Amino acid sequence: MEHDIKDVKLAKGGKLRVEWAKQSMPVLERIKARFSKEKPLRGVRLGACLHVTTETAALMQTLKAGGARVRVCASNPLSTQDDAAASLAKHDRIPVFAIKGENNKTYYDHINAVIDLKPMYTMDDGADLVSTLHSERKELLEFVRGGTEETTTGIIRLRSMAAAGVLKYPIISVNDANTKHLFDNRYGTGQSTIDGIIRATNRLLAGSRFVVCGYGWCGRGVATRARGMGANVIVTEVDPLKALEAVMDGFSVMPIKEASRVGDIFCTLTGDVNVISKPHFKAMKDGAIVCNSGHFNVEIDLPGLQSLTQRKRQIRPFTVEYVLKNGKRINLLGDGRLINLAAAEGHPSSVMDMSFANQALSIEYMVKRKKTLPVEVYPVPAVIDKMIAKEKLATMNIFIDALTSEQKKYLASWDMGT
Repeated sequence: MEHDIKDVKLAKGGKLRVEWAKQSMPVLERIKARFSKEKPLRGVRLGACLHVTTETAALMQTLKAGGARVRVCASNPLSTQDDAAASLAKHDRIPVFAIKGENNKTYYDHINAVIDLKPMYTMDDGADLVSTLHSERKELLEFVRGGTEETTTGIIRLRSMAAAGVLKYPIISVNDANTKHLFDNRYGTGQSTIDGIIRATNRLLAGSRFVVCGYGWCGRGVATRARGMGANVIVTEVDPLKALEAVMDGFSVMPIKEASRVGDIFCTLTGDVNVISKPHFKAMKDGAIVCNSGHFNVEIDLPGLQSLTQRKRQIRPFTVEYVLKNGKRINLLGDGRLINLAAAEGHPSSVMDMSFANQALSIEYMVKRKKTLPVEVYPVPAVIDKMIAKEKLATMNIFIDALTSEQKKYLASWDMGT
């Protein structure tokens, strides 16, 4: 079986960690049980570019159980869990191309190894697989019927492609599902980002000034968790509505120019480029800690930081100390890549349960419709979103009320006022 991983000997430990993750993924396990019986993905070739983690291993097992022929590669050079990759290759016989810390050339070689499958459906996290297909492997687009996208950054790219008329097949935005972004982005990113920062630095958050750049769902999660650890949280934003919401949520809001002078720890979660740049580095305190929890490592101006630096050293795992020409030190975490996977283990399994249930069911939805969907970026069908929420509650042994006939009639009427 073709694969490119760090060490197959890691498979034993990886298998145990996958089993541990699956204990908190009951919704996906229910889908897997149904897929095993019905085989709704029989004959499907599926190329996946995702963070190769224990939770992703559970998703790949589900897709394979449904009859799909699957290949998977990493969606970020630092996000792979090598033992999970080894377990996928050895125990599940799924071709996997992912090594934590791989260089840029290897990263794209791995994406192309997945594309060599001539996928009928793609599953992406950041849209690198889709963009490579559309730019370098156009001859294989004729085989592709549809795809899914996991994250905000990828959806921004795909909607840009659709608006420009260059997107060649329909894609479902898993990120837009309520059971994804309201939980994965907020609670998953919130907890795992703080986890990554603490693992990389072992610094006390209580009493620190913690700057969160961006107040989308991910930023909300990190800001809330940092405050829960006792940090004094400052939010920077460009959107007046989100800034107003941050103020109403009890956070300080100011421009990054001001925040850079007072912050102790900085975390970017915007999906945009150069959110923290040279003027901000110059203004920072000696010893400031800077990290990113957005998908790509473009939010921190790394060339700008390097241009200000006279020397640097790896002072801790995942922490590089940059000594600037003015003598101040800036500590960069995880090479500016998403710190929750670079230094920690990513989102907890229980929230990935819902995200990957959306992935599996969205692929099934597209397969059933074959080529009937026009080329657009679609939301997850509401029926799937609600079903996942209902299933998740059931697995938690939580039940809710149902509307009575009288209540349904009232909500559907217009003439029953005061």
